[in-house]
Amino acid sequence: MNQVLKEVAVEPSLVEGARNAVGVCLCIQRHEKVTLITDHASIEIAAALAAELDNIGAPYSFWTLEEVAPRPLAEMPRPVLDDLETSQVSIFAAQAQANELRSRMHMTEVVTRRKIRHAHMVNISKQIMRDGMRADFREVDRISLQVIEIARAAALVRAKTPAGTDISAEMNPDYKWLKTSGIISQNTWGNLPGGEIFTTPGEVNGTFVVDGVVGDYLCAKYGDLQSEPLTIRIKGNRLTEAHCANRALEDEFWRYTHTDENSDRVGEFAIGTNIGVRDVIGNILQDEKIPGVHIAFGDPYGTYTGAPWRCSTHIDVVGRKFDIWADDRMIMRGGEFVLDRTGFSQGFE
Repeated sequence: MNQVLKEVAVEPSLVEGARNAVGVCLCIQRHEKVTLITDHASIEIAAALAAELDNIGAPYSFWTLEEVAPRPLAEMPRPVLDDLETSQVSIFAAQAQANELRSRMHMTEVVTRRKIRHAHMVNISKQIMRDGMRADFREVDRISLQVIEIARAAALVRAKTPAGTDISAEMNPDYKWLKTSGIISQNTWGNLPGGEIFTTPGEVNGTFVVDGVVGDYLCAKYGDLQSEPLTIRIKGNRLTEAHCANRALEDEFWRYTHTDENSDRVGEFAIGTNIGVRDVIGNILQDEKIPGVHIAFGDPYGTYTGAPWRCSTHIDVVGRKFDIWADDRMIMRGGEFVLDRTGFSQGFE
């Protein structure tokens, strides 16, 4: 193990999640080289991951972001990008800072081009390692496969919540649905913990009450929004209104979603599938995997979905306790999937 990591005391409660990441989600083999990227705040989690790499016998390079460049990062440091060019697997386990999304895009461009199996653990925390990272990802993958087959066949997905969300998303058959269930392949890098399917929608309209969390660095700043939800309205796939009792959040969210010409455009429509995640914890990395709908404004991950436009920003919004219909088929009620073992709904409404 790297000498710096050897000196880090690792809580035993982090071991199972680290073992899941290395052995199950990434399925790393001893002959594969790994790039492990972290920061000072996440060093203990990185040490837990490195210990599992040592157990397997896989060689790895270790990078602490603050040791190679000042933060917030304007771009991903060149030594890190050069190291990725020689790896088969990579793990990014670090905290997001303001205006660093572009630097992470630099990294994922290399990951995509070289078909690296990449675990994206932005804003990873000890709580997530003890919670969402201990999920049965093979079962999450099974459910994700069921849901994505239903979603791919649907022309319209509708979602409602008790808090007041009522949105409709028309699907574009030219855009792909993708599965990031936590089982990571060369074809699509994935967030850990995993558990979602997503696409770029054709057009979204309606009201979304964000009584969960907002994404990027705003998540750590504002946390769980259940007591002061952010209500947003969408027309023709564009954000038209945003209202919140917390005016600081309202103003900052509005500024973020007007950074460039597509920052207010719905780029992602997703359904969380991690049945091991039961409620919002105030961390977007895990909260967007809660069974339910979340959407994101900004970049559509067009390399994967096929959407032809781009954006320099991407921010998710998450709610609670969804009812979801794919065309006339109800697939979720009150945040619980209503699927049988074959993937067909158990009832229609």
